[in-house]
Amino acid sequence: MLIGILILILFALNYKFVNNAVIEFVNDYEEVNVERIIDGDTIVVGNNTHVRLLGINTPEKGEEYYSEARNFLESIILNKTVRLEYGKEKYDRYGRELAYVIYKGKNVNLEIVDEGYANFYFPSGKDKYYSQFMKNWKHCIGNNKYLCEKSDDKCSECIELKLFDYKNQEIVFYNKCNFECSMKEWTIKDEGRKKFSFENFVLGKNGEVKIALGNGTNSKDILFWKRKDYVWTLTGDTLFLRDEKGRLVLWGSY
Repeated sequence: MLIGILILILFALNYKFVNNAVIEFVNDYEEVNVERIIDGDTIVVGNNTHVRLLGINTPEKGEEYYSEARNFLESIILNKTVRLEYGKEKYDRYGRELAYVIYKGKNVNLEIVDEGYANFYFPSGKDKYYSQFMKNWKHCIGNNKYLCEKSDDKCSECIELKLFDYKNQEIVFYNKCNFECSMKEWTIKDEGRKKFSFENFVLGKNGEVKIALGNGTNSKDILFWKRKDYVWTLTGDTLFLRDEKGRLVLWGSY
């Protein structure tokens, strides 16, 4: 018993040292040189290893701000030595490594969101950086930059997200204005690549429209997202509603 008490005392006195040692052991880090930038969220490091940046989703080639996102990342880390900090899963389904890129003590992934070149993206569930990504996204909204730029369509002030039922994969938008709102070519997107287009839809004054998964017949009250599986992940997701110019109307997370 006495020996046990002494061990506890020694552990308590050296807790900071032991704790730091454990953290260094548990965390998975690697120092690498960045050899190529594929796009805003994918890089190539030593031994032709492809790395997908965790926590972000930047525009694909052909989409607005693709070049800006790629150029921003290139200007910071190309031909630089960075630290890769791995998360809960080290590889994605394409065999790419998944990591946060740390350069000069800064999380580059977070900077990309703050500058408006990406939305945050957590398909495997929220991690320790989630709250910081949310903070940076809101900061970007305040600065009205790139993907965070607010729509100037008069109906952007009318449309509200009335229901976000991710369990039943249904959402409802409400038009609070006393005039009709054309939502032609407006889009809904999740944190990833799933996208829905309203095509030539008009939401009546003080009206509602539900968007549900399935292959039903569209009407003025319900539109169907033609998917067989799901859109909204149970571990957490975000809805981004954008106008025909790609400008942000509203967003909502859970």
